Amino acid sequence: MNVSELFMGEYARLYSVSCVAIIVVIMFVMSLRLFLSRRRKPYVSLTLSLAVLIIQHTFATALAMDFGATAEWLDFAAQTLKVLAFIWINTAVYKLYNAASGRLSFYFYVSLIVLFLLAAVRLQVHDWFAGVPRLAEQLGQLGLDLYLLFVALICFVFIPPRIGQARKYRFSVAIYLIAETARLLNGYVWEQPLPAFTIAELYLPIVYYFCLFLLLFERIVELLQSIYRSAITDGLTGLYNRRYFLNRIAQYIRLGYPVSVLFADIDNFKTLNDIRGHQAGDEALKQVAQILWEECEEAGALPGRYGGEELAALLVGSSVPPGEFAERIRRRVEAETNVTVSIGYCRSRKGMSAEQLVKKADQAMYAAKKAGKNRVMPFSPLSSSASAP
Repeated sequence: MNVSELFMGEYARLYSVSCVAIIVVIMFVMSLRLFLSRRRKPYVSLTLSLAVLIIQHTFATALAMDFGATAEWLDFAAQTLKVLAFIWINTAVYKLYNAASGRLSFYFYVSLIVLFLLAAVRLQVHDWFAGVPRLAEQLGQLGLDLYLLFVALICFVFIPPRIGQARKYRFSVAIYLIAETARLLNGYVWEQPLPAFTIAELYLPIVYYFCLFLLLFERIVELLQSIYRSAITDGLTGLYNRRYFLNRIAQYIRLGYPVSVLFADIDNFKTLNDIRGHQAGDEALKQVAQILWEECEEAGALPGRYGGEELAALLVGSSVPPGEFAERIRRRVEAETNVTVSIGYCRSRKGMSAEQLVKKADQAMYAAKKAGKNRVMPFSPLSSSASAP
């Protein structure tokens, strides 16, 4: 068997369709799993569109195996489902990045109406040109083929600016357009299919669906990361929330690591809110949180928002002295913002729980406030007698 027969021979189309079907099935399983766990509308559209693709490629595979008298109906079903699947899956890609809207639904249903009208025309065209069956077959197929090319061109122009991964999406649709153009030229223009166009027609769809798989996979990873991050972080400051912060302290204590907790509170925060409004308070909180985040990133620490204007940091190990670390934060807040902070800290001791460690750091912070604010204080037994100002 020579190279030409291997890539363009009797079973070449079956190889191509089978490769695409494998990619589509993987995408379907991934999408279905996501839909069952999240139940969001974009995943419904994505899962259903991939289900249609699987059915279409089942018909295309059967067609490539040549089922004789049933080939005409298989070809009609495969072509119609091919256009339907392309419209639906690109709508699903759009929905993964944008909220569903009435305008999108309108365009989607109009495109489906046009598809079904063209499919009906294909069924009737044999009666209209009964004397020339070859012409009737070509005219029936041509309407759907040109419509698919038109829809792909619309997707290429209008969808990329409205989604992430625009370049990857545009590249994938460009590949699809080239493959479909090659197929149309081989089918309707050239008397004998050209080898280069045949290779493009057979194997570029594999590239298209592989690119689509990468795009969907990366988007799903982005969504899962976003969902996970929103569950463990504070929406205003971006710092880790109280539950996650306490869980990490408990985890390190359980594993036997020496840890230190810093507890910081913005001085006179209630007065700032009362005089300048909550917007000014939120802005000050975000500025302090940003400084805390940067210093924690430099020291390998974990920043958190414990509640209200109370921020915290978790230091693991003994390489960074917590007092020096807290003083750097205090100095930066004083120099770079319009507020100051009082910071208390405490090192873990044997038998101490996460809640106890945080409580002692909190007591040290209140001692710093009682001592005059805008200062750093370590925990000491005397700190436990300090009360909030």
